[in-house]
Amino acid sequence: MPGFLASYGVASPGVLWLLPLALLPLVASGRRRKAVPAIAAAPDDPLSRWIGLVLTLAGIAALGGLLVGLSGPYRVGERITRIGIGAQVSMLIDRSGSMNETFAGKQPSGAEESKAAASRRLLSGFVGERAHDLFAVTAFSTAPMLVLPMTDRHDAVRAAIAAIDRPGLDYTNVARGLAMALSQFGSDQGISRVLLFISDGAAVIDPRVQDQLRAAFAKVRPNLYWLFLRTKGSPSIHDRPEGEDTPQAAPERHLDLFFKSLTIPYRAFEAEGPQAVADAIAQIEALERDPIPYTEIRPRHDLGGWAYGVAALGLLLLALAALAEADVSARRAARRVAAAEPLRRAA
Repeated sequence: MPGFLASYGVASPGVLWLLPLALLPLVASGRRRKAVPAIAAAPDDPLSRWIGLVLTLAGIAALGGLLVGLSGPYRVGERITRIGIGAQVSMLIDRSGSMNETFAGKQPSGAEESKAAASRRLLSGFVGERAHDLFAVTAFSTAPMLVLPMTDRHDAVRAAIAAIDRPGLDYTNVARGLAMALSQFGSDQGISRVLLFISDGAAVIDPRVQDQLRAAFAKVRPNLYWLFLRTKGSPSIHDRPEGEDTPQAAPERHLDLFFKSLTIPYRAFEAEGPQAVADAIAQIEALERDPIPYTEIRPRHDLGGWAYGVAALGLLLLALAALAEADVSARRAARRVAAAEPLRRAA
């Protein structure tokens, strides 16, 4: 019972000190009274007793309901943990200058989309596919920039993605971007974590920085997806260069090899057009279908309407009783006048 009562409250508790006034109908009645010589001489009338009891209770309900309504009763809000389908998704989006080109490596014209514009459009559609996904957005070029920390506010996530519409610099600092994207994951255990890396190129990562990234990936252990927006005609991440196979000669290939060496779930998607990007995002969405706990917040619920409803019902019964009493009195008066009319005429 104490736990049950803790779920309810009132905005103005001082009004409740007046609640004893609701018992006034037990000692005073608003109904019309008439003196009779001896009530015992009247026949037993159970119906009248029941009507009297109902009207007394109606008076108590009217006064009590009004006082409780004025006190502002409510049911307190609560946080409920449920299980849904979703993941924590940290999106790392390349904002280097080459992202402003089309997949053909040209400046967009007419109906053509740049790689950045196509990515923003398709990622905005990806957000909200499942109600319980959490997202963080990080952009990077020369330096990383946290656009939005991890949140379940999907409107805000879509707005953050749309806000990444300014050209970046030519240099792509992948390492610092990866580090910031990894730092967005919470400490919750047993939740699917996804690092979605969207880029059209890569850069050489210093071996010492690689060791730091390995430690960070080992601690967080996300599912890593690289959506490689490949310009048509450029080498694939799987192509070995004709000369020396070094990170400087083939940075995308060696970044892919670095990701494969992390001993975490990793998959790369090469996309050469908007449709390929859409297909890759759909595959990622289908792969991430693990349960995720989420918190549902129930707001405070006003109960004043119920109290005023009880008061209105009591007042309605009392009003109907008063109208019925007045109607009966009027009919009796009319009969007395009708009975006296012949005598008046005879006189």
